[in-house]
Amino acid sequence: MASAQSSVELFGIVDASISSVSNKSELAQDPLTVLANPLAYALLPSTAKASKTGLNNSANSSSRLGFRGKEDLGGGLAASFWLEGALSNDDGTASGLSFQRRSTVSLSGPFGEVRLGRDYKPTFWNLTVFDPFGTNGAGSALVQRAAGAFEANNVRSNNSIGYFLPGNLGGFYGQLQYAFHEQGKYDSAIQSSLNDNSRGGRYWGGRFGYANGPVDVALSYGEQNAKSSYALGADALVKNFSLAGSYDFGAAKLFAQYQNTKSVIDYSENAPLFNPATKLDGYLLGVTVPVGAGVIKASYGNVKIKTDQNPLSTFSYSPPKADQLAVGYVHNLSKRTALYATVAYIKNKNGANFSAGSNSITAPTVVSITNGTAVGGYTPKTSVGYDLGIRHSF
Repeated sequence: MASAQSSVELFGIVDASISSVSNKSELAQDPLTVLANPLAYALLPSTAKASKTGLNNSANSSSRLGFRGKEDLGGGLAASFWLEGALSNDDGTASGLSFQRRSTVSLSGPFGEVRLGRDYKPTFWNLTVFDPFGTNGAGSALVQRAAGAFEANNVRSNNSIGYFLPGNLGGFYGQLQYAFHEQGKYDSAIQSSLNDNSRGGRYWGGRFGYANGPVDVALSYGEQNAKSSYALGADALVKNFSLAGSYDFGAAKLFAQYQNTKSVIDYSENAPLFNPATKLDGYLLGVTVPVGAGVIKASYGNVKIKTDQNPLSTFSYSPPKADQLAVGYVHNLSKRTALYATVAYIKNKNGANFSAGSNSITAPTVVSITNGTAVGGYTPKTSVGYDLGIRHSF
């Protein structure tokens, strides 16, 4: 008989900050409009700004409240559960009661771990583990901001089955995950009329890596079916590939990651002659430097978003792209409590519109004045965001 031993733990993080973001756009003047009317833009300012400042949460570590437990089943087997929800501690919203950060039950042993429920996607782990800012706050990796725009939720999967390799493989680690779409299925003659999105929501992915001493490197790949059409035999797929790593020199830890994301309509048959895909290419270079009781963080990121152009088109196309520079400092008052400061700067080009703030606001793209009689188009150019806060874990 198994001699069961069990434990239940209450844990969490409360993170609060004063956060600010300021986004600037420049007036885009159409040459043909100016030629027809030299005063067409006379009433409009050359720049337009949007800013927002307030109390925020999760700018250093995501605020959360959770319960987790483990029972020893004997023979090396163990059963575990993990329920974790987000907290909006700046306004007291108890969104954590939904446990949408993680809600899993698992069985582990010498074979590894099988985990069921809502959990992180393998493709997200590379983005957050190899980001000096952990994809939190103003310094969050630009590649994560961009990849999140491709995939409605590139962080977690619902209805998932996950498998994790055991931890005794000489530094090798990995996981596989499949998430059910849970769509209703009907006879083929009536499927499209009752539920045309018969495959939408399905996800599968994996991540494999090697960590030994100062070295940690991993690659990941996953596919998310954002939406399907049974009638057309088409799937709107988002495909993610990432290669990332870190090396700890002691005096400094270096980070690097490359992200490729592709959004495409996949047809089982009768595909159109021109089927354009939109592709994201991005990378990050980062460093953390321990200094006394604190750590300095810095990262540089770049992304380019390109949509396939019809070879017969004469339209001049410049892919949107952006650069981000982020610097921060975390001062540890104890093992559980820290003060932090982060500032980030983003430069947008060719219509890219990324905001550096954790307390986000959209940059102006259209400005209307004088009761709407003068309207001008604005192109996002720069964004500056900062966080000043305190984080406590328990």
